[in-house]
Amino acid sequence: MSSLPTQRSSILESTPQPVLPWLAGFLKPYRVRVAAAMLFLLIGSLAWLALGQGVRLLVDQGFVAGDSGRLNSIILLILLITCVSASAVFCRFYLMTWLGERVSADIRNHVYRHMLLLSPAFYSETRTGEVISRFTADTTVLQTVVGSSFSMALRSVVTAVGGLLMMAFTSLKMTGLVLIAVPLVLVPIFVLGRRVRHMARASQDRLADIGAHVDESLHEIHTVQAYGHEALDQQQFASKIEQVMSAAKQRIFYRALLIGVVMLLSISAVTLVGWVGALDVLAGKISAGELTAFLFYAVVVAGSVATISEVIGEIQRAAGATERLIELASIPLEIAAPATPARLMMPVTGSLVFDDISFYYPQLPDQTVLKQLNLHIAAGERVALVGPSGAGKTTLFQLVQRFYNLPMGRILLDGVDISLLDPAELRAQFALVPQDAVIFADSVLENVRYGRPDASEQDVIAACKAAEADAFIQELSEGYDSQLGERGVRLSGGQKQRIAIARAMLADRPLLLLDEATSALDAASEHLVKQALTHLMQSKTTLIIAHRLSTVLHADRIVVLDKGQLIAVGTHSELMQSCPLYQQLAQLQFLNADSAD
Repeated sequence: MSSLPTQRSSILESTPQPVLPWLAGFLKPYRVRVAAAMLFLLIGSLAWLALGQGVRLLVDQGFVAGDSGRLNSIILLILLITCVSASAVFCRFYLMTWLGERVSADIRNHVYRHMLLLSPAFYSETRTGEVISRFTADTTVLQTVVGSSFSMALRSVVTAVGGLLMMAFTSLKMTGLVLIAVPLVLVPIFVLGRRVRHMARASQDRLADIGAHVDESLHEIHTVQAYGHEALDQQQFASKIEQVMSAAKQRIFYRALLIGVVMLLSISAVTLVGWVGALDVLAGKISAGELTAFLFYAVVVAGSVATISEVIGEIQRAAGATERLIELASIPLEIAAPATPARLMMPVTGSLVFDDISFYYPQLPDQTVLKQLNLHIAAGERVALVGPSGAGKTTLFQLVQRFYNLPMGRILLDGVDISLLDPAELRAQFALVPQDAVIFADSVLENVRYGRPDASEQDVIAACKAAEADAFIQELSEGYDSQLGERGVRLSGGQKQRIAIARAMLADRPLLLLDEATSALDAASEHLVKQALTHLMQSKTTLIIAHRLSTVLHADRIVVLDKGQLIAVGTHSELMQSCPLYQQLAQLQFLNADSAD
């Protein structure tokens, strides 16, 4: 399974944006803290290296010389250096951990803001669970590395370089022997590290598959349990878990091999160099304190290299995760505001013109959904869209809000081509009541207020009363503060619909889009809500996707669509006389549905 849809392979196959410059952009606002963290890192490393000289003095001027006063002074010096080192470590750890959390939060905000701007076309081609996995799991990996692993690696590099310099200061001959071993240690770091990075990317991709599967199965849990699909879903999930384990096993193997090889080579090199140094002490070429200091630095360098080899796997894993985040954040916006957007004259009257529009969905270019459609809707007019499934009714709703770009033709709102408008300004003119009401995991108050975030509680209550929702809301345990659960699980279909209608009423926008807004109501509620909708639709341009005869009868005009083409326009009585398709729909669909009520 690809990590993103094949239609967007060109995005994934393009040269990825370098990881470090991208991360540097998020660190730039906190450059003072970064500089402070680097300063404390340097102080800590230098203090740690200074301990080597303390050890040399302790051996040569304390133990060997037998001077107890000097010994006491050196011990106090070592304790002072230790205090400086510990304080620097505290400051560095705090700053780097804070930066990891802050940068991770900023990246989440950046990616989420971009995800909100991506068109419905993107989400129709991409599994939401996979996007969520990138958004959560990958940023968590990045947070750990920026806040911890990267700091450890940087400290180890500084310590290793400083240790080598101090080794050279102590004995050039032994340092030369150590430098011969350095390439042997670096080769596996680069070769195996690259493999670890590749394996980490594959592991994250398999993890994203799990996220997508869980999101899909739990979202549709009623269907899963109704069809007794639990065992098969569990089997599929277990299979995906094993794929994750397979990818992780390879990554773990190479990472463990990297750590083991580096430790073997570095400790062996230190041991051999220590043997050479011991011979020099016996020959009187260097003092015992100098050899002790040299071995101290050699162990420090070896430990630093081992630390680098250990965290390099985490850093490579984070690099793979960052590449996936960059891909997500770099997906181009299909529906973007023009550089200099046009402006609507206020107040918006709601006049709509569909001027010779044709449309096909980007993922299905060979299947034309609308063909050369021309239609003028006057301001304040109520127009019903009818036709068989696949006629293009829902597509018109999506196009008028510009969720897709038109390949041919144009749509005018109050005489302005909507492609010249900022999408946010355009969509702010529409209130939508879908057939499947959308309820968020929040309170009743906030669900209704979603239509107008600055509305007062009294405004919300007034809208709910107009939508005949106040009565059942008052019966909830906490009234308007009651939590409705994910996707409104605590409400019936009709109750959800009335919440959605109240939301549209509260928004009070000049254009209404009603996708059979009363389809989930019983007969008594439908009558009351239709009265409220009639009041709401006054002086507003209204487009209605109609499935019931009762809805059609209240429209000023009815537009009949079939296979993407406009077949006829007129009133109910006119179309019953002149349009065979409408007659058939009325008999088989509208009248039957109406009689069922």
